[in-house]
Amino acid sequence: ALGFARRGAGGVVVITDRAMSRERLPIPTPLAVGAVHTALTNAGRRGRIDVAAEMSDVLDVHGAAMALATGATAVHPWLAIELAAEIAGSRGAEELDPSETVGRLITAFEAGFRKTLARIGISAVASYVGAALFEAVELAPDVVARCFPAAPSWPGTVTLEVIARRQLLRLETARTLAEAGSGPREARLPDPGLARYRADGERHLYAPPVVRVLQRRVSDEASDERDAEAAVGMLAPDPEPAVVRDQLRLRRPRGSRPVRLAEVEPVEAIARRFVASAMSVGALSPEAHRAVTIGMQRAGGSANTGEGGEDPAWYAPGPDGERLDARIKQVASGRFGVTTAYLARADQLEIKIAQGSKPGEGGQLPGRKATAYIAALRRAQPGQSLISPPPHHDIYSIEDLAQLIADLRAVAPRARVGVKLVASRGVGTIAAGVAKAGADYIHLAGHAGGTGASPLSSIKHAGVPWELGLAETHQVLLRNGLRHRVAIRTDGGLRSGRDVVVAALLGAEEFGFGTALLVAIGCDMARQCHLDTCPTGVATQREDLRAKFTGSPDQVERLVRSIAAEVRLVLAELGARSVGEVIGEARRYLRPVAGSSLSLDAVVGSPRWPAGEARRASPAAAAAVVSREPASALEHRVVAEVAEFGPGSAGVFAITTADRSFGAELSGALARGEIRGPIRLGLGGAAGQSLGAFLADGIELRLTGQANDYVGKGMSGGVLVVRPEPDVPEPHRQAVAGNTCLYGATGGRLHLVGRAGMRFAVRNSGAEAVVEGIGAHGCEYMTGGIVVVLGPVGPNFGAGMTGGRAYLYAPEGLGADVFHAGAVTTATLAEAVRERSDGALLVADLVRLLDAHRAAGSALSSPPTGCRSATCGWSSRPSPGASIRAPLRNLLATSSQPTGGGSTASL
Repeated sequence: ALGFARRGAGGVVVITDRAMSRERLPIPTPLAVGAVHTALTNAGRRGRIDVAAEMSDVLDVHGAAMALATGATAVHPWLAIELAAEIAGSRGAEELDPSETVGRLITAFEAGFRKTLARIGISAVASYVGAALFEAVELAPDVVARCFPAAPSWPGTVTLEVIARRQLLRLETARTLAEAGSGPREARLPDPGLARYRADGERHLYAPPVVRVLQRRVSDEASDERDAEAAVGMLAPDPEPAVVRDQLRLRRPRGSRPVRLAEVEPVEAIARRFVASAMSVGALSPEAHRAVTIGMQRAGGSANTGEGGEDPAWYAPGPDGERLDARIKQVASGRFGVTTAYLARADQLEIKIAQGSKPGEGGQLPGRKATAYIAALRRAQPGQSLISPPPHHDIYSIEDLAQLIADLRAVAPRARVGVKLVASRGVGTIAAGVAKAGADYIHLAGHAGGTGASPLSSIKHAGVPWELGLAETHQVLLRNGLRHRVAIRTDGGLRSGRDVVVAALLGAEEFGFGTALLVAIGCDMARQCHLDTCPTGVATQREDLRAKFTGSPDQVERLVRSIAAEVRLVLAELGARSVGEVIGEARRYLRPVAGSSLSLDAVVGSPRWPAGEARRASPAAAAAVVSREPASALEHRVVAEVAEFGPGSAGVFAITTADRSFGAELSGALARGEIRGPIRLGLGGAAGQSLGAFLADGIELRLTGQANDYVGKGMSGGVLVVRPEPDVPEPHRQAVAGNTCLYGATGGRLHLVGRAGMRFAVRNSGAEAVVEGIGAHGCEYMTGGIVVVLGPVGPNFGAGMTGGRAYLYAPEGLGADVFHAGAVTTATLAEAVRERSDGALLVADLVRLLDAHRAAGSALSSPPTGCRSATCGWSSRPSPGASIRAPLRNLLATSSQPTGGGSTASL
């Protein structure tokens, strides 16, 4: 390639493996493309030469993405195209010709790659070419330096010679099959077991023998101690390592001896460190979700809701007073099911930044799983795929994260607030920022998992093992003097007491279990979670399949206690008496096995954590290390006064930008029954961020002045009014609130007598609002509620909008780029009234909200109320959905939505 580049001014270098043979082994695409791209770049010639990859191993979206990321300008997956052409006319494709099957393949490649770009945050393919946005694991340093020096890496011992031997083995296997004789191709090509278990294929951690062992441990005659002893041998490291911890050997420190089992802390103390990993109701069936939640919490641990919310009926205690809802409430970017009542009940609140099985993506629930019940819990539409946005729209910096932590701490002062991250190179730096932002714990997820709602490509090709990210996180926090301020939790394929002890040695204080718990309640690893066809009723919403569910909380409790008993056995053998004693002690108790494919000296080389016994004994003790001041001293005082004197109205309180999250503490106290409503407060001045965050029904806040970002974030009830001072000229042209107002709101009403910034009402799913102008990205991914805009509207309005209504009135006109193409369609209000069966309701709701806005102090709300023609500037914008809204009328706060259409935006 270099010789070609030096001979001419430019051109195309084609890298192909069509001429492969035993003497000419095919080089894997990433290595071949990466080497050429690096050589041309180092020679200063890459800008003049295009690199095209014509390779047989580009068989899916990941393969194509890797070719581009390592430097290819174009990709020709010739073998995939030939295979697609052969499928034409075969079973399942009888009506398709080769051009159609190939066309569908290319379309799938393009769609999948666009998703990859979106996950990274890139808009143009050119920005992805050669960007090395991947991590190299196990490759020898000289290979990384030669092929992709810009990529972050976890160095190992896999050299080009090792890769060549693997390629030769594949070639010989193919040759043997080709010489085996005639017969259908399907009969001759073996399944390598990449996606499902095959006895002669790739090793799976949850192979049938392991599933049987785990399920035997939860049988009625199971014994904590007996089954733990049996499992120690069954779940020991395999001679052929499959995970990083298989390459680590436990050892007793020199001079120490085993201790008697009676000297080790009890099962109950160990189980308190366990959590059920976040698996939403929706991804799991309600029955499976409740079995996991109740069983884990009976054992002494804590369960996590996942990002789908909870059924409020679960908040009532069981017959014997047992808590039936999860102690850990998750807050994800889609804010599904996040209400004030949900937050106020939490013992722990977890901000999900990323998920181990699909880092860079939000949660994904297939439309077939979004039944009327699940959609009601999430304030969405039945049958609609529910995909959380990759970013939290109120988090664009560590300071923004600190604000959300403050918001959550205000609404639930006694809850621990944590942040969930995913293992990757550099996660330690992010964790340091999270600790400085005030989190009480960091949940570090590994790449394993994917229970119920993750696409296969993400499960297989995103993230790195928790062992690597955990060690980096613990060590970076130690070096920065932050380790004592924050607890560390990890999950991602944990299934044994040995796994728990290894995680503790690498720095974890708490431990999450996901798939293992589902196996305990009957999961048979059919790997059909995303298809809604789970044969055991664990990960499906189909009633016929849910009827087959036989799991129980007792099975989860038995497994948790059995794993805790196994932890005791391992600790006793190491000569340790508690989990706390070994946290972060990898240097003393762990050693890489000989011949490891990863360089693990740095992983086990952490200095000792100089924490006291009390801090080691309780992860929750981290919350007391740093004093936490109320987000608003003013509101803290008001809550005390309301608790003492009861509900009512108050005069005008002077508020400043130092008063953040005002309304959240009142709302949380009201939801818990600590104070009574109604409460009406007047405010004057400039409010800090998150005014009215998570506002509850029964509270009314009226501010004269202006507010910062996040006004009405997550509000689930009440009334919030912001209007400028009386002497402000042309108040309808003034900004009275910042960005990301009404984000994730589920109820209540907001009046802004003036304009707001960008991302107004993103993920609104039930609140009503009137505002006099907004910036870009308004009503993005809105699934319910009503928004009225009496002024300018920024571009990209209504992107992903699937529910609710928006009325837009812009006398100065709307730009051509206002509406997101394909998201919604337009009609004038007069047309909507004439053509829709609920036309009268459209007008009645608009008049009601404009009357309330006039009462809030606006001068803009009069002209449109009498408008009945297509010339007045109002129009309606419905998008597909039809009858799916009817079942939600009595379930959601958006009862004013029409039954005959999907989301509507009226102009």
